Amino acid sequence: MVSVQSFVAAAEETDQALKSLSVQCAGLRDQVSFACIFYDERHDDRLIHAFLEDHFAGVPVIGGTSCGGAMSAQGLGGEGSIGLLAVIDPNGEYGVATASLQGDIASVAEATLHRALANASCPGELPELVWVYQAPGQEELVIEGLRRVVGDRCPIIGGSSADNTVAGRWRQLGPDGPMAHGLVVAVLFSSGGISFAFQGGYEPAGPSGVVTKVAYEPLGSSGVVTSARGRTIVSIDGEPAAQVYNRWTQGAVAEKLGGGNILMETTMHPLGIDVGKIGDVPHYLVVHPDQVLADGSLCTFADIAEGTTLFSMRGDKTRLVERAGKVATAAANGLPGGPESLAGGLVVYCAGCRLAVDDQMDEVATTIAESFDGSPFIGCFTFGEQGQVLGHNAHGNLMISAIAFGR
Repeated sequence: MVSVQSFVAAAEETDQALKSLSVQCAGLRDQVSFACIFYDERHDDRLIHAFLEDHFAGVPVIGGTSCGGAMSAQGLGGEGSIGLLAVIDPNGEYGVATASLQGDIASVAEATLHRALANASCPGELPELVWVYQAPGQEELVIEGLRRVVGDRCPIIGGSSADNTVAGRWRQLGPDGPMAHGLVVAVLFSSGGISFAFQGGYEPAGPSGVVTKVAYEPLGSSGVVTSARGRTIVSIDGEPAAQVYNRWTQGAVAEKLGGGNILMETTMHPLGIDVGKIGDVPHYLVVHPDQVLADGSLCTFADIAEGTTLFSMRGDKTRLVERAGKVATAAANGLPGGPESLAGGLVVYCAGCRLAVDDQMDEVATTIAESFDGSPFIGCFTFGEQGQVLGHNAHGNLMISAIAFGR
């Protein structure tokens, strides 16, 4: 039998928020099998780690900073919030391992997954789900390394840790403590079953084009380019990428064509990659443009390969609010025992969407709570989302994922 509990506390000072959490989760000592914790960047990671060591010593834990804190079935935690999800599953197996994202990133991720399996006492076994939390920037390489072990037979779900202002103050937290440029990998063997959903809240706007050139950084000091993909799109259909994008979006970045940050201007106008259809309905992996360079190149939060067809996408606040509930419903419906067997959930909601939805974020928490029928959940806000789309593990932006734990 699996049970899930969630707790949120908000305070300007970390010790005050932790005192509140301590009262809320009193009585859970020696019961928790797996824990997730997400918090506003202004909190002291060392105090949070000490709290976990005191209350849940030896428990596999994964988490880190989340843009503006956390949300739960009780609503949006708001500034200064810390959210804790506790999974109690005496018949399940869980393991977590951490690493610094340096050197050969794919090999680091591969080795970290093997350590997590060993820590779960399940070496060589295929977990029901791999959950990751990492520093932004190397997501595709992390997935490549994890896929060396589990391929696409096992969903890889998670998020890229975020701060409040895209200033690089994101951190990750695992059993060994906080990191600034790290990777935390969890393997889940739940006795009650797990289901998931991973979707974006956008639709095609009409225009599309082919990426004809990308800029990529050299591999190490050799300067060798190993693949024609990167996060700087130089041209689309042979034209400067920013100009094409600006035309597609009726001038959304007209004032930044000479260079500048375009995160806010592009949140409702992302790019999409067609990843296939279910029936006659196409599905898209969403990519968020974040900067225009002086030469007219367009930078994104995800890798793009030359030859990729990009679609102009569009969204609005209502769609982004409603989509969160639909994703949660899809996850609950996918449980082996159906939604009636739901114990609780874990939700990843893109921080870019959070900032765009703004004063309607309480509605996002409410619609998820309704879709989970009041079951406990914790939600974090990330700068990149990982999930499985049509059976393939991938990294995207402006996406929403939900994990449902069965009883």
